[in-house]
Amino acid sequence: MQIKFSNKLTFIFVLILMVTLAACGSATPPPQPPSDAAPAEEAAPAEEAAPAEEAAPAAEEEQRVFKIWHYEEPGSATGDAWARAQEIFEETHPNVTVEFELKTFEQIQQTAQMILNTDEAPDVMEVNKGNATAGLYSKQGLLTDLTDVAEERGWNDLLGTSLQTTARYDENGIMGDGPLYGITTYGEFVMVYYNKDMFDEYGLEVPTSLEEFEAVADTFVEAGVVPISLGAGSVWPVTQNFYELALYEGDRDMVEAYQLFKSDLDFHGPAFTFGAERFAEHVAKGYYGDNANGVIQDDATAAFVQGNFPMMLTGSWEFGNFQNQISDFEWGIFLMPGKTFNTGSGGNLLVVPESAQNKDLAYEFLDITLGEEVQTLMANAGGIPINADLSQIENEKNQELNEAFSSIVEKDGLAFYPDWPAPGYMDVLGGALQQLIDGSVTTDAFLDQIAGPWQDYKSTLE
Repeated sequence: MQIKFSNKLTFIFVLILMVTLAACGSATPPPQPPSDAAPAEEAAPAEEAAPAEEAAPAAEEEQRVFKIWHYEEPGSATGDAWARAQEIFEETHPNVTVEFELKTFEQIQQTAQMILNTDEAPDVMEVNKGNATAGLYSKQGLLTDLTDVAEERGWNDLLGTSLQTTARYDENGIMGDGPLYGITTYGEFVMVYYNKDMFDEYGLEVPTSLEEFEAVADTFVEAGVVPISLGAGSVWPVTQNFYELALYEGDRDMVEAYQLFKSDLDFHGPAFTFGAERFAEHVAKGYYGDNANGVIQDDATAAFVQGNFPMMLTGSWEFGNFQNQISDFEWGIFLMPGKTFNTGSGGNLLVVPESAQNKDLAYEFLDITLGEEVQTLMANAGGIPINADLSQIENEKNQELNEAFSSIVEKDGLAFYPDWPAPGYMDVLGGALQQLIDGSVTTDAFLDQIAGPWQDYKSTLE
């Protein structure tokens, strides 16, 4: 009997326990091991419905930071156009934070190679075109190959062969052939800006030959007026004054030898000898004053804007600035007269660093810079666009600028820039010209100075 009672008691106890557990289970189920799949399967629909995972891409996009570096000043045609491109990008990408940093040309020249080799590189960067800069970076694997992207997005239809010359680089970093490593959104060239009021005051006309140009400069010197504003202290400006003179004796073979290393080049030949001797003569005659080496380009530009100089030889990148800043006198432009070849090319390159974090956004931004709205804005701001509706150019000066560039292109006269051939060549050429200005070297010694580094670099390509 005791056993039977005990069994009954046990049965009753177990029954009560089961009922109690069942009641508790309906309110708070105990955790189940993963191998007991029933509760997990019931919860599965809730996991599928949860919006958190599906919203992850949007959350990630909110955190994306798109970085742009360039050195086009506000008020310049390119600066204003790219500012509008940034606005359009921000309007169409509301969940992307745009970090734009305005640099100077000198800053990027000095730091680009280092920055491009880190994870801190921006997504889009403006770099100087040519073997010494874009070519060097491409050779080092620092730039994204845009060849396929350009084909897919139709950029090749907008960028003609001549404009792509300075955007394509071979395995040695020499421009003209190879993959596309950047895009240009404009053309540019070097010209003479002149103060029409000062010309009128001295009864002078726009010159049509080098001899007439020198006669104009001589007239100002005789009147105690320094004819040409030059910021040789910034190194690069004076290289263009020299190159413009050398091109009077240059031809296409010389340009391609110098810039593309297609053949040997005698620096004591007609072109560079003429350029050196004529430049030294202009210095001696006082065309640049007695302190050109002590003046930086910003100050030289400001002096022309203030009406202190009758002429300044510089690039189309200043055209928009001059339109905005010059108000006290009438001004115009002319090409250095009486020659076929002219310093100029497609504009500086927008590149996508190989280490860029947001290449897809970079391609979209480049699309916008090439769009008709941005390009037409550039034209009306005094730029030389490649995809604008030219019928919408409202200003006569802007028409004059684009006509001058067209006259060079029609003659196949773009001779690129003198600092391009080799890495570091800007300092080589500019530094030697500073010595020519201060009289510490002869023209022969100057030509030897600039020949050596060019020949050394050429030997590495053979």
